[in-house]
Amino acid sequence: MATKHEQILEYIETLEVGSKISVRRIAKALNVSEGTAYRAIKEAENQNLVSTMERVGTIRIEKKKKEDIERLTFAEILNIVDGQVLGGREGLYKTLSKFVIGAMKLDAMMRYTEAGSLLIVGNRTNAHELAIKEGAAVLITGGFDTTDQVKQLADEKELPVISTSYDTFTVATMINRAIYDQLIKKEIVLIDDIYTSFQETKFLVVDDQVEKWHEFNNETKHSRYPVVDKHNRVVGIVTSKDVIGKETSMRIDKVMTRNPMTVHVRTSLANAAHVMVWEGIELMPVVDPSHKLQGIISRQDVLKALQQIQRQPQVGETIDDLATNQLEIVKNEENEHVLKTMVTPQMTNQLGTMSYGVFISLITESSSRLLRKYKKGDLVVENISVYFIKPVQIESEVIIAPNILEVGRKFAKVDIEVHHEGSIVGKALLMAQLIDR
Repeated sequence: MATKHEQILEYIETLEVGSKISVRRIAKALNVSEGTAYRAIKEAENQNLVSTMERVGTIRIEKKKKEDIERLTFAEILNIVDGQVLGGREGLYKTLSKFVIGAMKLDAMMRYTEAGSLLIVGNRTNAHELAIKEGAAVLITGGFDTTDQVKQLADEKELPVISTSYDTFTVATMINRAIYDQLIKKEIVLIDDIYTSFQETKFLVVDDQVEKWHEFNNETKHSRYPVVDKHNRVVGIVTSKDVIGKETSMRIDKVMTRNPMTVHVRTSLANAAHVMVWEGIELMPVVDPSHKLQGIISRQDVLKALQQIQRQPQVGETIDDLATNQLEIVKNEENEHVLKTMVTPQMTNQLGTMSYGVFISLITESSSRLLRKYKKGDLVVENISVYFIKPVQIESEVIIAPNILEVGRKFAKVDIEVHHEGSIVGKALLMAQLIDR
C-alpha cells in the first residue's frame, strides 16, 4: 500500500494545471498532518509538478519536456523580475513563445505582438489593452500600474499582467540570462530523460523461483533483473552469476545480490556513467524517493546518451567554455598536445591576475584533449594537486604542456606544466577516471 507521502504526490499529479495548492487544503482533503503535506509539496516542487512563488502561492504546473526547456512560464518571469501580478493570475502556468519590447509606435508594436508572447512596455495603458486582446501577456516596467479595465480583461482571458520596478533594458537582460541558463540545463542529461520505464522492464519478485529468471533470460537474452518486494521496492538484483548451479525451484531472494546500487530519476547522466564504469555495472535499477522501482538503465543507454550530447545543436556557454574555447595548439614537433591561450579580462580575478578556477579549467581541458588521443570518451577528475608558482597577469600568453605519466583502461595520471615567457608559472598532477563512449 502506498505511504501517505506517495498518496499526496499521486493526488497532486491528478490536479489540473494551474490549480492552487496549499498545505492546509491538502492536509484536510487527504486527512494527513500539515507537516506531512508540507514535505510532500516540497518533494512535488523537486519533481517540477508544482511551483511556489512569493505573493502568489503554490500552483500545479506542467512538467517541461527536454526540448521545451528554453521556454519560460509567466510564473518564472514573475520570479525573475521580482514582480507583482496585477491581473490574470490564473494564467501564470502558461509558457511564452517570445517576448517583445514595446519601444515603438502602437501599430508597429501590435504587428510583433501575437498570442503566447509577452509584451514588455512602460505605462502605455492602450498598449496593455491591445496586447491582452491579441492573446499576449504584459510586463509593465518602471513600477507603473494599469487600468481596472485591463486587469478585468486579463482575468477574463487568463493572461498575466505583471508589474516590475526594473527598467525595460534590465528586464530584457534578466529574461535573456534566464533563457540562457535554461539552455545550459538542457545540456545536462538526467536519468529521467533516458531510462527504460517500469512498464517495459522485466523484474522479479522476492518469492519468484530461479526458474522465472531462466524464462526471462530465454525471452529477452538479458542476464540481469532487479528484484522487488511486495511493495515494489528494490531489494536486490539477480545476474547469471547468482543463478549458475542453483536449483530452478529455489526462491530468488536466496540467490540475489542484496542492496544493489540504484539511481534516481533526477541523477545526472555523468554521475550514473561514473558509477557504472567505476563499479563495472552493466545495469542499474532506477528508483523513486521511496525506493520503488521506476525502471532500469543499462550501460548501453548511458553510452548512447553520452554520444548524443555531443550532437546537441543549441546549448548555452558555461564558464568552463569561456575559459577553454580560445585554446590553440602550439606548432611543436616534440609534443603536438601543447596548447596556448591568452589571459582575457573575463579570465581574471579582482587582482587582475588569472583566476584559480580558470587555471583548473585549462589544466582539465588540456589533459582531456591529450587523453582523447588514447581513449575515446570523457574524463572524470578524481584529484588535482596544483602548485601556483607565479601569478599570471592579464593579457599574458600562457603555454599548457600536459604529459601522461600513466594510462590504463579506466584510470589516468597526467602531469601538467603551465609556462609564461619561458618560465614555469604553475604545475599540476591530475588523476582521473575514464568513461568510454
